[in-house]
Amino acid sequence: MASGTWNESIPGIGTFFVGIDIAPGRYRCDDGKGGWWVRFTGPRGGDPVGSWPLPAGPTEIEISPNDFAFETHVRTYWRRVADAASGSDPGASEPRPVTDPTLRAELDPLVRRRRPLVALAPFTVLAAGFGGLPLLGSMWLLGMTMLAALVAIGSPTLFLDLHRAHELDKRRDRYVTPDDLDDDARALLTRVQAAVDTVRESKVNQEGLLERAENAVILPREEWEIAHALARQSRLRADEPGPGGELPGVEAALRPLREKLDRSVTAVTRRVEALERYAERVRAADEALLAQRRVDEITGRAHEYDELLADTVRDDLALPEIEHLTERTDDLLTVLRARLAEPEDE
Repeated sequence: MASGTWNESIPGIGTFFVGIDIAPGRYRCDDGKGGWWVRFTGPRGGDPVGSWPLPAGPTEIEISPNDFAFETHVRTYWRRVADAASGSDPGASEPRPVTDPTLRAELDPLVRRRRPLVALAPFTVLAAGFGGLPLLGSMWLLGMTMLAALVAIGSPTLFLDLHRAHELDKRRDRYVTPDDLDDDARALLTRVQAAVDTVRESKVNQEGLLERAENAVILPREEWEIAHALARQSRLRADEPGPGGELPGVEAALRPLREKLDRSVTAVTRRVEALERYAERVRAADEALLAQRRVDEITGRAHEYDELLADTVRDDLALPEIEHLTERTDDLLTVLRARLAEPEDE
C-alpha cells in the first residue's frame, strides 16, 4: 500500500487502493516477465483475481472503478494508457472507494514490525529441510530448499500484504465502498469526487498556484468524512420501514429520528455544494490562467507589430518618389498620344 500521490503510473511493487492511490483504467507494463498482479474485486476486495507468472514483453491490465485494490510485483512499472471502460449505461457514474487518509499511516508501521519475522521465514523452512534430512532423505532437503527460495522471493510482499489485508479487515469502519451506499448517497459521493478531481487535476493546482499542500491534506479528508457520513445515512435509511410499515405509535417515535436524518443529509449536501463551488472557482482560475498565457504570448509578439508599423511609415516616405514617377509617366503618355495624333507623311 503506497502513500504516494495519485498519478498516471503505478510502481512495480506494492499494494494500492483504487481511487485513492491510483486511478481506475487500462494500464500497460512494458516488461512483466516473471512478475504477477492481483486485483481485489468484489465487496471490500473479497474476490481477488490474479495472474502469475506474467509472460515476457508488454502486458496490460484493466483496473475497474469497482476494484478495491491492486497488488503488483513486476520489475518495471505500469502506466495508464486509457480511462476505465464505460459500462452499458454511458450516463451512469459509479463512485470510487474512499479510505480514511490516516489508515495507511496506521497500517504501515504494523507491517514494518512484521518484516523481521518475515525475513526469517526462508531460514526456518531451510532448517526444517535439514532437520528432516536423516529421516526423509535428500529429496526432502531439495524440496525444502526450493520452497525456501520461493518464500525468500515472495515473502517480502506476499506475506506482508496478507498481514496488511488482515489488519485492514479489522478496520472495516475506516473505508467505504460503493456497495455501502444507496443511490442517493452514491450520487452525492460522485459529485464530491468530481469536484475533488477538478481541483486535483487543475493547472493552477499542479503548478503550485493554489495551496497545493493544503489541498493534498484537506481534499482527501473532506472526501472521507463525507463518504463516511453518507455510508451511515445509507445504513439508517435501509433500516427504516416502508410507508405504513409501523403502528401509529411507532411512526410517531420515528418521526423525530427521520427529521434528524433529513437535517444530516441537508448538512452533508451543503458541504458537497461548497466543494463544488470551490471546484468551479478553480475551473475559472484555470480559464483565467489560460487567458493570461494567451495574452502573454500575444504581448511577446508586440515587437513584430512595431516593426511592421515602422516599415509602413517608411513606405509613406516613398510616396513623393512614386508620385514623381507617375508624373513622368503622364508626360510620356502625353507625348505618345500626340505622336499618334500627327498625320503620317504621304
